[in-house]
Amino acid sequence: MTPHTLVKTAAARLAAAGIEDAQDDARRLMRHALGLEAAGMIARGQTPLSDDEAARFEALIARRELREPLSQVIGLQPFWTFELEVSRDVLTPRSDTETLVRAALGAIANQDAALRILDIATGSGAIALALLSELPNATAIATDISPAALGVAKANADRLGLAGRIAFHETSWADGVDGLFDLVVCNPPYIATEIIPTLDPEVFEFEPFLALDGGTGGLEPYPHLLDEVRRLLAPGGHAFFEIGHDQGAAACELARMAGFADPGIIADLAGHGRVLSLHN
Repeated sequence: MTPHTLVKTAAARLAAAGIEDAQDDARRLMRHALGLEAAGMIARGQTPLSDDEAARFEALIARRELREPLSQVIGLQPFWTFELEVSRDVLTPRSDTETLVRAALGAIANQDAALRILDIATGSGAIALALLSELPNATAIATDISPAALGVAKANADRLGLAGRIAFHETSWADGVDGLFDLVVCNPPYIATEIIPTLDPEVFEFEPFLALDGGTGGLEPYPHLLDEVRRLLAPGGHAFFEIGHDQGAAACELARMAGFADPGIIADLAGHGRVLSLHN
């Protein structure tokens, strides 16, 4: 059978499984099975798949049909200007988090400066690596409590050629980290515990609970995190935390209680409050 015919049949299966972008997912999985970019798919035209190619495609579709995230099926997720390796050990980087990267870059007056960055609970390394890719003389420390997550982040640093400018620490939040940092960034778990079972299967069944669970109300980690920022942020430094779209007022109040004057909320491209902004 040809790629076109198989994609059409697979898209119907994915749609029946409740996947909204079924047609696009089926096309991307076909390209992955054949090892082709979009232009290569066009050139492939109506050439039938070999038995091995068809079997690879079927295995991928079967995984996606069970609602395994497309990023995990393929093993890669676009973020910022590159692709990151992902697995079940890390939260799949989302475009919302690029709001935090843009905010952090916008706060830097001299992007050629020798800045020190701290990325708390780094996961795949997405935020720290995006910042390092734009700040040529910056260095970073990235923490995570999960050794498996740190393994993914290290692999991403290697594949992006940034391993020489980032150090990884296995720890809870920033416990044991010393020094002062010009930028502190973090995408902590901020989903309320009681909400997690209602999330899409791609999230609830396949992404790490530790990266999702923000406790009752979703902001339980923040008092400790804000205390850590007070300890680690250099004079004139900036800190940015991703938050849920409805958590801005509560996050600002927690920041004021921790001693930060004038906390701000930065909206994402959809107009939702997405980032808590702090300065020293």
